[in-house]
Parts: sequence; structure tokens; C-alpha cells
Amino acid sequence: MKALREPLWWLIALFIGLLAGLPYSAPLFSRLFPELPRPVYQQESFWALTLDHGWLVVASSLAATAIGLGAGVAVTRPAGSAFRPLVETIAAIGQTFPPVAVLGDGGAGAGLWLAAGAHRPPRCMAYCRCCRGRWPGWVRYRRGCQALLKGWE
Repeated sequence: MKALREPLWWLIALFIGLLAGLPYSAPLFSRLFPELPRPVYQQESFWALTLDHGWLVVASSLAATAIGLGAGVAVTRPAGSAFRPLVETIAAIGQTFPPVAVLGDGGAGAGLWLAAGAHRPPRCMAYCRCCRGRWPGWVRYRRGCQALLKGWE
């Protein structure tokens, strides 16, 4: 019974249900988008598209991890120390892609809503460095945490 209280299982069940029901949602999307002759993608099954997307994510994550770890190890050695500023710059540029993707979703109407909280410190969970190890890992955000508030207020 404890497993039924876990939100992850409910999200997985919802995801599988949506994947199974999406091919049958053509009448709903035909009403929402009457100008489109085929409002639901029909060339490939949604299961196959989801699996293809999953494999693409796994392959790209493994490639990025291998390249990042290799570059990180290489620049910490004396022979590669000259390339450290270049690797740090490339890593900083790479960190801008997720925010740009969220802003790109603004065309669909979601990006502005997702990025609306970017001007204030995180409220739900944040890593607290000022506790000096008393709280292992992630702790709840506290108003007095100077490490989080530095630069935000």
C-alpha cells in the first residue's frame, strides 16, 4: 500500500495511459484544430516514437558524459592545463542551452510560465552549504541561508 502513495507510480501510470489513448484522440484534436486534415501524427506509433526518443536521450547523455569527464580529467593534468579556460568556456556555453530551450517553448505558450520564477531564489528545495554538513544532501530552503540568498536579494 505504501507504493500507491508514491507519486512517481501515478505519473508512470498516467504517462502509459496517455500513450495508449493518444491514437484514439483524433476526434478531440479535430475539434480543437478544425483546419488540420490530420491533427494526430499517424506515420509511426506513439510507443515507437517514445522508445526512439528514450534511446536518443540515453545515447546523447552517455556521449555528453564521456566527453565531459574526459575533458575534465584532461584539463586537471599538467599537460592539459593550458586548455582549462577553453573547456570552462565551452561548459558555460553548454549550460545556456536548457534555458534557451525553455524560452523557445514560449512560442507554444509554456516557456514564459516555466521561466517566471527565474528572478527569485528557489523556494521548494535547494542545496544548503551554510549548514556545514549537518544536513546531508538536499534540504528545505530556509530564509536565513546566506549561501542561497547571496546574489539573489
